[in-house]
Amino acid sequence: MPTMADVARSAGVSVATVSHVLNGTRPVLPHTRQAVLDAVDELGYTPNTLARSLVTSRTRSIGLAVSAISNPYFTEILQGVEAGALEHGYSLLIADPHDDPEHERKVVQLLHERRVDGMIVAPSADPRELVSYLGRHQVPTVFLDRVIDGSTDGALGAPVDGPQPFDQVCAENTEPMAGLVTHLAGLGHRRIGLVAGLPGLSTTAERITGYRQGLTAARLPYDDHLVAHGDSEAAGAERATAALLSLAAAPTALVTANNAMTIGALRALRERGLSVPDDLALCCFDDFAWADLFSPRLTAIAQPSREIGAQAVRVLLERLDSPDRPARTVRLDCTFMHRTSCGCPDSG
Repeated sequence: MPTMADVARSAGVSVATVSHVLNGTRPVLPHTRQAVLDAVDELGYTPNTLARSLVTSRTRSIGLAVSAISNPYFTEILQGVEAGALEHGYSLLIADPHDDPEHERKVVQLLHERRVDGMIVAPSADPRELVSYLGRHQVPTVFLDRVIDGSTDGALGAPVDGPQPFDQVCAENTEPMAGLVTHLAGLGHRRIGLVAGLPGLSTTAERITGYRQGLTAARLPYDDHLVAHGDSEAAGAERATAALLSLAAAPTALVTANNAMTIGALRALRERGLSVPDDLALCCFDDFAWADLFSPRLTAIAQPSREIGAQAVRVLLERLDSPDRPARTVRLDCTFMHRTSCGCPDSG
């Protein structure tokens, strides 16, 4: 097996220069760098990752803590994180916090003990222990999908003291949700129900805000009875939808706040023999691969899930390179997928 010394002899440089090229620890002249890379390719040299980590104090690994990995949305985020990590020569260690604050802190600690260079985390509804641990140990971290507002009681429902030191990457939530509501109102609906997510999550709060803004824009009153929490999963959404349909004045249109809850809502409608959109119009936040295969085809908000994952990696690597720069929140735009479950004719 070729060694670094073999690469140095082949390239006509010192072992130290080879180390600087492979580890990025010091600028090297372009022609010298290319000579080293050519020698690496020619000899088939594979760097010793463990030895390199001892020299650079980096393991070139990233910890990813995301709940509901089986959810297609988070699966696509994971693919974006993985592709971004691989592009920059990083490996990925993955854990599922199960949206449980205590378990969340434990799995993040385990990832940290594996000496990952940084973490990407989709925080739970109560991230106080998580934030405390990450801050105490000064772990470079990007919060993903769900954001934390350090200046208030926390967008996630948990007080976070002091300015928020963490970078965050997420999709726009408020305006896209408002757009779904105004679209349904424009089709003549006056009682529009919302199956909202798990209380305490920033995504839930922002989408409820968008729902209310949409009603205001359409000059419709807000009715608390028309909002039911499906807790961001199918079974909860099935129960929430059943409750909305049992109202004396049931909604004529429904918005579901994520893809798992869309499945639960459809089950509840099927149990009652109701048809979409003939008996009830349906729009959903979160598009998924087979949404276009349903009959009717699902009108949805598509989040840039893979780009969210890839962007989180880029932001984390920027943090590793510049530890003292100000924290930032990156929000990515969503896309309105106009199909037929809302009651509009099929345009093909």
